[in-house]
Amino acid sequence: MPSEFVACRSTTLLGANAVEFITCHAELLIAFVEEKKIGELLKTCHATSKYLKTIVSFGGVTNDQKEEAKNHGLSIFSWEEFLITGGGEPVDLPEKKKSDICTIMYTSGTTGDPKGVMISNESLLINLAGADSVVQSIGEAFDQDDVYLSYLPLAHVFDRMFEEVFISHGSRIGFWRGDVKLLVDDIAALRPTVFCAVPRVLDRIYSGLTTKISAGGILKKTLFNLGYKMKLDSMKKGIKHEKASPFFDKLVFSKVKERLGGKIRIIVSGGAPLAVAVEEFLRVVTCAHVVQGYGLTETCAGSFAAIPNEFSMAGTVGPPVPHIDVRLESVSEMGYDALASIPRGEVCVKGSVLFSGYYKREDLTQEVLTDGWFHTGDVGEWQPNGALKIIDRKKNIFKLSQGEYVAVENLENIYGVLPEIDSIWVYGNSFESFLIAVINPNQQALENWAGQNGVTGSLAELCENAKTKEHFIAELAKAAKEKKLKGFEFVRAVHLDAVPFDMERDLITPTYKKKRPQMLKYYQGAIDALYKSSK
Repeated sequence: MPSEFVACRSTTLLGANAVEFITCHAELLIAFVEEKKIGELLKTCHATSKYLKTIVSFGGVTNDQKEEAKNHGLSIFSWEEFLITGGGEPVDLPEKKKSDICTIMYTSGTTGDPKGVMISNESLLINLAGADSVVQSIGEAFDQDDVYLSYLPLAHVFDRMFEEVFISHGSRIGFWRGDVKLLVDDIAALRPTVFCAVPRVLDRIYSGLTTKISAGGILKKTLFNLGYKMKLDSMKKGIKHEKASPFFDKLVFSKVKERLGGKIRIIVSGGAPLAVAVEEFLRVVTCAHVVQGYGLTETCAGSFAAIPNEFSMAGTVGPPVPHIDVRLESVSEMGYDALASIPRGEVCVKGSVLFSGYYKREDLTQEVLTDGWFHTGDVGEWQPNGALKIIDRKKNIFKLSQGEYVAVENLENIYGVLPEIDSIWVYGNSFESFLIAVINPNQQALENWAGQNGVTGSLAELCENAKTKEHFIAELAKAAKEKKLKGFEFVRAVHLDAVPFDMERDLITPTYKKKRPQMLKYYQGAIDALYKSSK
């Protein structure tokens, strides 16, 4: 498969090691790069110049960069220079078949080297048509007046699929400025009609809104709580969100809608399970459809989508889209039975949307494909209404020393909703009897607590303070009791990190998924200290 005929989607956000691996693995001859990422790509040239011959910047190129590229035997062009290199000569495009590979899209590499997922023209087109059919069926068809906010990496299949849907309708696409703390401001400026998000971003929006509400006066809080309860109760009874409480929409919730640009009508969450409390809150206060979807790079994104205004589907990813077959497969070692009264098991998908295999890794392809069924590695539970709920991950489960199994992602979803927490990583192993956690605290919430309790210091100093850690353990215990967690699911010790989990330290992917092996390696010293001091 000649690389010059295949688009390979990657991103320097994956880190220098991943970019170096992908460039060599796909034998890339040309790379199109964001202007501010040129330096990072050039750092890999000692290993990639065997294949990479040309770099094209989407912006400008400095003289120093041109000199460095020349030293590596590379050609480098600014966007303007690149546009005129063809000299205006017409070029006939080669004919393509549906089965031809359109893109090699590399996974985030959460557990090892990124895998090159080969996506055909057919699977991409079927998925685009499927997305259209879903929104048309609920009366929310996209058109040229729609505006989409893109903040996920362009190399992520979730964003790519939505962008191409919008391009097919002649709609507009706006791009965020790259700072998650300013994302809400970007939304307000662009005024999108559709916004696709991952749970971490929606959790941040939820925390910001709840903190602002808590800081308001008694009258405002009382009015908000009254309106929230009335609208939530009406929606749970089956009344559509736009008719559930027009009075409070206008009086209270319109302010939230305006903060999100005033035109938003659909918010789609994907990439990981969204906490029910967050989804319910956003369904009420945004005056928009808020639904979860589910899919993987290997299924070309959307395989499931919850139905708007079906409140019973909150906390689920909805039913399968029309163009795929789905089944659950029992996972006996984890106690999941696909034939039980409540069917639970590994989610398996079949259909023309599936990928064509992992590039140069037939062994890995055979591991996940059996008789045409793709094994996702995610554990789902069928709901009575036909929706699927993702409840676990086959690989993200471990056994404590007393023999109890822990589904770690479920716990992180429960604990991560606390307003004091921006992000949490829960850890345990078979040599220890209890769980610990590394937490990125919410700065504003922590500073408010510190001021009220006479604790002083910088954010980093607050994170080291014993009283602060006791406070977080108490809040985690309170959340665990409210959710009726088992004793071994309580977090007994915490390490607070003032620096958010980031891609620079290779702790998360561009869509904020935790790289658990890398996190274990990075925080090993803190983990050892927590277990030692807690015995």
